[in-house]
Amino acid sequence: MTPPQTSVVIPAYNEAQTVADVVRVALLLTPEVIVASDGSSDNTAGVARAAGATVVELNPNVGKGPALHAALKAASGEYVLMLDADLLGLTLGHLNIMLGPVVSGRLDMSIGIFDGGGLMTDLGNKLTPHLSGQRACRRAWLLGVPGLGEERWPEPAITDALKRGGSRWDYVELPGLAQVMKEEKRGFWKGVGYRSRMYVDLLGYGRRRNKKKNT
Repeated sequence: MTPPQTSVVIPAYNEAQTVADVVRVALLLTPEVIVASDGSSDNTAGVARAAGATVVELNPNVGKGPALHAALKAASGEYVLMLDADLLGLTLGHLNIMLGPVVSGRLDMSIGIFDGGGLMTDLGNKLTPHLSGQRACRRAWLLGVPGLGEERWPEPAITDALKRGGSRWDYVELPGLAQVMKEEKRGFWKGVGYRSRMYVDLLGYGRRRNKKKNT
Protein backbone atom coordinates (compact mmCIF):
# COMPACT_ATOMS: atom_id res chain seq x y z
CA MET A 1 0.00 0.00 0.00
CA THR A 2 1.35 3.43 -0.96
CA PRO A 3 1.67 5.74 2.08
CA PRO A 4 -0.50 8.87 2.00
CA GLN A 5 1.33 11.86 0.55
CA THR A 6 -0.01 14.15 3.28
CA SER A 7 -0.44 13.47 6.98
CA VAL A 8 -2.35 15.54 9.51
CA VAL A 9 -0.94 15.65 13.04
CA ILE A 10 -2.94 16.94 15.99
CA PRO A 11 -1.36 17.31 19.46
CA ALA A 12 -4.18 17.24 22.02
CA TYR A 13 -4.55 17.65 25.77
CA ASN A 14 -8.06 17.21 27.23
CA GLU A 15 -9.83 18.13 24.00
CA ALA A 16 -12.59 15.50 23.97
CA GLN A 17 -15.21 18.18 23.23
CA THR A 18 -13.69 19.35 19.94
CA VAL A 19 -11.11 16.87 18.63
CA ALA A 20 -13.62 14.69 16.75
CA ASP A 21 -14.77 17.57 14.55
CA VAL A 22 -11.17 18.45 13.70
CA VAL A 23 -10.40 14.81 12.88
CA ARG A 24 -13.45 14.41 10.65
CA VAL A 25 -12.48 17.44 8.54
CA ALA A 26 -8.86 16.29 8.32
CA LEU A 27 -10.03 12.91 7.03
CA LEU A 28 -11.61 14.67 4.05
CA LEU A 29 -8.05 15.51 2.98
CA THR A 30 -6.12 12.36 3.84
CA PRO A 31 -6.67 8.96 5.48
CA GLU A 32 -3.65 9.51 7.72
CA VAL A 33 -4.76 11.65 10.64
CA ILE A 34 -2.75 11.17 13.83
CA VAL A 35 -3.77 12.52 17.22
CA ALA A 36 -1.19 12.54 20.00
CA SER A 37 -3.12 12.56 23.27
CA ASP A 38 -0.69 14.20 25.69
CA GLY A 39 -1.55 12.66 29.06
CA SER A 40 -5.21 13.61 28.69
CA SER A 41 -7.37 12.84 31.71
CA ASP A 42 -10.60 12.98 29.69
CA ASN A 43 -11.62 10.75 26.76
CA THR A 44 -9.63 12.61 24.11
CA ALA A 45 -7.98 9.40 22.89
CA GLY A 46 -11.22 7.43 22.68
CA VAL A 47 -13.15 10.22 20.95
CA ALA A 48 -10.37 10.78 18.40
CA ARG A 49 -10.11 7.05 17.70
CA ALA A 50 -13.87 6.74 17.24
CA ALA A 51 -13.77 9.65 14.77
CA GLY A 52 -11.27 7.75 12.63
CA ALA A 53 -7.85 8.99 13.77
CA THR A 54 -4.79 6.95 14.59
CA VAL A 55 -4.03 7.76 18.23
CA VAL A 56 -0.68 7.92 19.99
CA GLU A 57 -1.09 8.11 23.77
CA LEU A 58 1.58 9.78 25.90
CA ASN A 59 1.65 9.44 29.69
CA PRO A 60 2.23 11.53 31.69
CA ASN A 61 1.59 14.94 30.11
CA VAL A 62 4.86 16.09 28.52
CA GLY A 63 3.89 19.13 26.45
CA LYS A 64 2.89 20.04 22.92
CA GLY A 65 6.41 19.72 21.50
CA PRO A 66 6.96 16.09 22.51
CA ALA A 67 3.36 15.27 21.49
CA LEU A 68 3.89 16.82 18.07
CA HIS A 69 7.17 14.95 17.67
CA ALA A 70 5.50 11.65 18.56
CA ALA A 71 2.73 12.24 16.02
CA LEU A 72 5.27 13.12 13.32
CA LYS A 73 7.25 9.94 14.04
CA ALA A 74 4.05 7.91 13.61
CA ALA A 75 3.21 9.63 10.31
CA SER A 76 4.40 8.68 6.83
CA GLY A 77 3.35 11.52 4.52
CA GLU A 78 5.83 13.65 2.61
CA TYR A 79 3.83 16.72 3.59
CA VAL A 80 2.30 17.40 6.96
CA LEU A 81 -0.43 19.64 8.30
CA MET A 82 -0.20 20.53 11.98
CA LEU A 83 -3.53 21.43 13.63
CA ASP A 84 -4.71 22.33 17.10
CA ALA A 85 -7.40 20.06 18.53
CA ASP A 86 -9.71 22.86 19.72
CA LEU A 87 -10.51 24.51 16.38
CA LEU A 88 -14.04 25.72 15.62
CA GLY A 89 -15.36 26.04 12.07
CA LEU A 90 -12.57 24.09 10.37
CA THR A 91 -13.21 23.19 6.72
CA LEU A 92 -11.39 21.33 3.98
CA GLY A 93 -10.88 24.71 2.35
CA HIS A 94 -8.76 25.85 5.30
CA LEU A 95 -6.51 22.82 4.91
CA ASN A 96 -6.05 23.47 1.20
CA ILE A 97 -5.23 27.15 1.85
CA MET A 98 -2.31 26.07 4.05
CA LEU A 99 -1.16 23.09 2.03
CA GLY A 100 -1.36 24.61 -1.45
CA PRO A 101 1.65 26.99 -1.28
CA VAL A 102 3.85 24.24 0.19
CA VAL A 103 2.96 21.52 -2.31
CA SER A 104 3.39 23.99 -5.19
CA GLY A 105 6.90 24.80 -3.95
CA ARG A 106 6.21 28.49 -3.35
CA LEU A 107 6.70 28.19 0.42
CA ASP A 108 8.59 25.88 2.73
CA MET A 109 6.01 26.56 5.45
CA SER A 110 2.65 28.27 5.58
CA ILE A 111 1.28 29.48 8.92
CA GLY A 112 -2.48 29.85 9.28
CA ILE A 113 -3.99 32.95 10.89
CA PHE A 114 -7.61 33.23 12.03
CA ASP A 115 -9.67 35.78 10.13
CA GLY A 116 -13.25 36.57 11.03
CA GLY A 117 -13.76 33.62 13.36
CA GLY A 118 -14.28 35.69 16.50
CA LEU A 119 -12.97 38.88 18.09
CA MET A 120 -10.83 37.33 20.84
CA THR A 121 -9.35 34.48 18.83
CA ASP A 122 -8.67 36.78 15.86
CA LEU A 123 -7.01 39.34 18.12
CA GLY A 124 -4.83 36.85 19.97
CA ASN A 125 -3.76 35.13 16.77
CA LYS A 126 -2.90 38.36 14.97
CA LEU A 127 -0.99 39.80 17.92
CA THR A 128 1.18 36.67 18.13
CA PRO A 129 0.96 35.05 14.67
CA HIS A 130 4.29 33.27 15.16
CA LEU A 131 2.61 31.15 17.84
CA SER A 132 -0.08 29.75 15.54
CA GLY A 133 -0.52 25.99 15.75
CA GLN A 134 -1.90 25.73 12.20
CA ARG A 135 0.95 25.02 9.79
CA ALA A 136 1.90 23.09 6.65
CA CYS A 137 5.35 21.96 5.55
CA ARG A 138 7.37 18.89 4.63
CA ARG A 139 7.41 16.34 7.42
CA ALA A 140 11.16 15.73 7.12
CA TRP A 141 11.86 19.44 7.65
CA LEU A 142 9.70 19.63 10.76
CA LEU A 143 11.30 16.51 12.24
CA GLY A 144 14.68 18.17 11.73
CA VAL A 145 13.87 21.25 13.84
CA PRO A 146 16.42 21.31 16.71
CA GLY A 147 14.78 20.74 20.08
CA LEU A 148 11.30 20.15 18.65
CA GLY A 149 10.63 17.14 20.85
CA GLU A 150 12.13 18.78 23.93
CA GLU A 151 10.30 22.10 24.06
CA ARG A 152 6.95 22.09 25.83
CA TRP A 153 5.73 24.63 23.25
CA PRO A 154 7.34 23.97 19.85
CA GLU A 155 6.44 27.19 17.99
CA PRO A 156 9.53 29.25 19.05
CA ALA A 157 11.85 26.43 18.00
CA ILE A 158 10.08 26.21 14.63
CA THR A 159 10.29 29.98 14.13
CA ASP A 160 13.99 29.93 15.03
CA ALA A 161 14.65 27.14 12.52
CA LEU A 162 12.76 29.01 9.80
CA LYS A 163 14.79 32.17 10.29
CA ARG A 164 18.17 30.51 10.71
CA GLY A 165 17.67 28.15 7.78
CA GLY A 166 16.58 30.82 5.33
CA SER A 167 13.30 29.03 4.68
CA ARG A 168 10.53 30.61 2.65
CA TRP A 169 7.48 31.05 4.85
CA ASP A 170 4.45 33.28 5.09
CA TYR A 171 1.15 33.73 6.89
CA VAL A 172 -2.10 32.70 5.19
CA GLU A 173 -5.54 33.82 6.36
CA LEU A 174 -8.10 31.20 7.36
CA PRO A 175 -11.55 32.82 7.02
CA GLY A 176 -14.13 31.97 9.66
CA LEU A 177 -11.83 29.73 11.70
CA ALA A 178 -11.68 30.14 15.49
CA GLN A 179 -10.42 28.36 18.58
CA VAL A 180 -11.81 27.66 22.02
CA MET A 181 -10.16 30.09 24.44
CA LYS A 182 -8.29 28.57 27.37
CA GLU A 183 -10.42 30.65 29.74
CA GLU A 184 -13.52 28.97 28.31
CA LYS A 185 -12.13 25.45 28.62
CA ARG A 186 -10.63 25.68 32.08
CA GLY A 187 -12.58 28.47 33.74
CA PHE A 188 -11.46 32.08 33.75
CA TRP A 189 -8.80 32.11 36.47
CA LYS A 190 -7.40 28.66 35.68
CA GLY A 191 -7.29 29.68 32.03
CA VAL A 192 -5.44 32.90 32.84
CA GLY A 193 -2.95 30.95 34.95
CA TYR A 194 -2.42 28.39 32.21
CA ARG A 195 -1.93 31.11 29.60
CA SER A 196 0.53 32.97 31.85
CA ARG A 197 2.65 29.85 32.39
CA MET A 198 2.59 29.20 28.66
CA TYR A 199 3.92 32.67 27.85
CA VAL A 200 6.63 32.41 30.52
CA ASP A 201 7.78 29.15 28.97
CA LEU A 202 7.63 30.59 25.44
CA LEU A 203 9.65 33.64 26.43
CA GLY A 204 12.31 31.42 27.98
CA TYR A 205 13.10 29.65 24.71
CA GLY A 206 16.05 31.87 23.79
CA ARG A 207 17.66 31.43 27.21
CA ARG A 208 17.30 27.64 27.03
CA ARG A 209 18.71 27.58 23.50
CA ASN A 210 21.76 29.64 24.50
CA LYS A 211 22.31 27.48 27.57
CA LYS A 212 22.43 24.35 25.41
CA LYS A 213 24.99 25.98 23.12
CA ASN A 214 27.25 26.80 26.06
CA THR A 215 27.18 23.34 27.64
